[in-house]
Amino acid sequence: MLNDHLRLMNIFAVSGEIIGRKKLQKIVYIAKKLHFPFQEKFEFHFYGPYSEELTLRVEGLCNFGFINEVKEEKSGYVHYKYRMTEAGQEFLEAYEMDLTNLKECLEKMNEKNARFLELVSTVLYFESLEKPEVEEKIHILKSEQSYTKEEIEEAYAYIEELKKMTVAG
Repeated sequence: MLNDHLRLMNIFAVSGEIIGRKKLQKIVYIAKKLHFPFQEKFEFHFYGPYSEELTLRVEGLCNFGFINEVKEEKSGYVHYKYRMTEAGQEFLEAYEMDLTNLKECLEKMNEKNARFLELVSTVLYFESLEKPEVEEKIHILKSEQSYTKEEIEEAYAYIEELKKMTVAG
């Protein structure tokens, strides 16, 4: 259990700041699909893969004072910003984990917006299907996002880029 918390804390340590709960969910899901050792179970939800375990784990880290969650209202929407606290950094430094290449992948994912990461995580969720079937699922399940064929192609290319990063170095 502690290892799961430490892995999650590494995401915040490396990313600096993550803006949005949805974005955080997608980053962890994508990292897990890239074979980084995240244990959270995900189910397909309204915004793509979602983990209740992850939500509870983040809440726990906030309660411990290791992660700072700031709630902001912008344009009628609530946004959450997550950042590692000094206490969290000190706790993390007491434990060493080998998560080779995770930093580069996290930085790359954190540069993207939540909408694109939602698409990438949805493609990964249905990766056992053929590409045309995945595209069909995206158009059905994610119709409100109006993803284009080009965006779906970009998501596939992005996944390959991330996969190459995990075996490099």
